[in-house]
Amino acid sequence: MSTSQSTSAAVSIPPQMLLYQMGTGHYLSRALGLATKLCIPDCFRNGARHYKEVAAELGAHPPSLNRIIRLLASAGIFNEEAGGAFSLTALGDLLRSDVPGSMCAAVLLFAGEAIQASWAELEYCVKTGQPAFRKLSPDAKNAFDALRDPWVAANFDEAMAAFSTQTAVALVAAYEFSKFRKLADIGGGNGALLIGILQGSPELKGILFDQPSSAERAKKRIIEAGLEGRCEAVGGDFFKNVPRGAGAYLLKHIIHDWSDEDAIAILKTCHRAMDSTNAKLLLVEGVYPARIDQSLESRGAAFNDVNMLVSTGGRQRSEAEFRALYQAAGFRLTNVVSTAARVCIIEGEPV
Repeated sequence: MSTSQSTSAAVSIPPQMLLYQMGTGHYLSRALGLATKLCIPDCFRNGARHYKEVAAELGAHPPSLNRIIRLLASAGIFNEEAGGAFSLTALGDLLRSDVPGSMCAAVLLFAGEAIQASWAELEYCVKTGQPAFRKLSPDAKNAFDALRDPWVAANFDEAMAAFSTQTAVALVAAYEFSKFRKLADIGGGNGALLIGILQGSPELKGILFDQPSSAERAKKRIIEAGLEGRCEAVGGDFFKNVPRGAGAYLLKHIIHDWSDEDAIAILKTCHRAMDSTNAKLLLVEGVYPARIDQSLESRGAAFNDVNMLVSTGGRQRSEAEFRALYQAAGFRLTNVVSTAARVCIIEGEPV
């Protein structure tokens, strides 16, 4: 089908049906999350199988499992074959846990029970301006308290890493990291992004900084990448201190998780760690467009912004809002570099 034919077909859908599809979008999200949680895609790693055989392996009710798989087949995750058999599509193959570029952890996070429960409190968030965890877990200091659970923390790191390999390639193509002697990745998770940047900048050294449990996972990944001579992993709390003396401090998708007050506190910690006025602050974030339209960029920004409202209490920010944030933390915004990864490198320097 040509692009013009596809566009014409999309336009011909009655508006009532478009609104129905929007209203039932959670059907697909819940089914996708459950299928990933139950490891259903892994059951098809060797090819087509009958749903009854898979149900027996998973301890599931066969007719009900069949209905879930058929729902996902309608969305392009499975192919339905003759006689009750199904196979994975190329898209569905990315939900396997054992493939390069797997989106399994990301789907477990974003379509999982924790975020689903938070979005169920959307009305509370809109009326109070508070994230859902303030109601669901009033004793929690912040949304990341749940990451004390080792499985949750490890899955979160893997979910973030799912995007990091491609992002690292885009960042290296758009920005000259090799001009720095050492790059500190603050809140760098299991190290996927920093490893990618170091592999693209052979003269650069790196420091990964995150919570101690994440730093331990990063050490293993750094060794596997053969970079232990150029990169170290350090555990700690970025509200208290971060490693000193790096030529640049990079924070990817960290600041959008936090309120302005907390974001300024994190940036001030980085400022205190800089030994030189030539050091750079590099935030890797989406920049909220001045005006929302129906583009994928606008949708991604708006979706992520409301998810931050619901899940963490953070927000997406415009260039002007980043500029104000930098000023409050003792920085001057010097450049906004676009990349092919739909994120920008927002460069600043201490003043």
